[in-house]
Amino acid sequence: MKFTVIKKEGTARRGVFETVHGTVQTPAFMNVATCGAIKGAVSSYDLKDIHCQVQLCNTYHLHLRPGDELVKEFGGLHKFTGWDGPILTDSGGFQVFSLAKLRKIKEEGVYFSSHIDGRKIFMGPEESMRIQSNLGSTIAMAFDECVENPAKYEYSEQSCARTARWLERCKAEMDRLNSLPDTINKDQLLFGINQGCTFDDLRIEHMKRIAELNLDGYAIGGLAVGDMYRIISAVEPYMPADKPRYLMGVGTPGNILEGVSRGVDLFDCVMPSRNARHGHLFTMGGIINLNNAKYERDLRPIDPECSCPTCRRHSRAYIRHLFKSGEMLAMRLCVMHNLWFYNTLMEKIRQSLEDGTFMEFKEKYTDLLDTRI
Repeated sequence: MKFTVIKKEGTARRGVFETVHGTVQTPAFMNVATCGAIKGAVSSYDLKDIHCQVQLCNTYHLHLRPGDELVKEFGGLHKFTGWDGPILTDSGGFQVFSLAKLRKIKEEGVYFSSHIDGRKIFMGPEESMRIQSNLGSTIAMAFDECVENPAKYEYSEQSCARTARWLERCKAEMDRLNSLPDTINKDQLLFGINQGCTFDDLRIEHMKRIAELNLDGYAIGGLAVGDMYRIISAVEPYMPADKPRYLMGVGTPGNILEGVSRGVDLFDCVMPSRNARHGHLFTMGGIINLNNAKYERDLRPIDPECSCPTCRRHSRAYIRHLFKSGEMLAMRLCVMHNLWFYNTLMEKIRQSLEDGTFMEFKEKYTDLLDTRI
């Protein structure tokens, strides 16, 4: 792994992230393929056409279905899904804490029930690392505790300490797994996750502690939108400058521009594909809702400035008709458009950083891109 910052504008960074599965130009948006595919009938083979650089898959869901050991038998996620670029797998922690109705947190890990069939499951740092090793992803995320916001200070402090201890176990287990002869990806990278809820001092102390482990990258997790910008700015000075920085689960185009300006390199969010499946589409002029009657006779593309496969071939009127008719093609076309928009937005951001005009770009588009037309 090699990460190089090639240009800066203020705190914003233009970088190059080299991995065993290919090079990522940063800042970058990672496209969320939860179970090995983008919801909306978009395959791994489509991702090249929409300028995707990194595919993100879900450890928890793939562990339950089809099973990580089966994926390993098939040669890992790259062979299983057909995607040959970098893949990031999350740790499963977020799903354990958000989907499991009954769970018990102990020092060894978390005991919980599957949201699919109710069967009892245990997941701790070692189990998460083994599952992700079986999946053969490029980047594995450390297993952490996802604390609900708002949370009490005392519990948040205890959770931070536990997450730091779990991270040390994740690192030890990954080192062991990467040394085994049958490991699919012996160069698998490990990213640690900064926690601490909305408390600046906990965030900073936790970041200092996990930075000492000299991991391959660092993420900021568990942020609510209202506190996000303040926390990023507080933590950024303590994040290793020579490692990629990942803001988990964020967000809108405006969120991304604000995150880039605060030194973030990697982003992911299900929102652009989820919104697309309901006809809510991003354009360089703002957000449109194709379900509105005014688009019934509108023969323009979704975004006249866009050259995605959908905008090159189809009109707003046609896609609206598909939604009203219940045709699956509507979702596919719109997901393709929104992900193209996000991926090419990142290209525009990278170009503005190279040109030294990022702050002008941010000032022009931060509010505009999040505005509903």
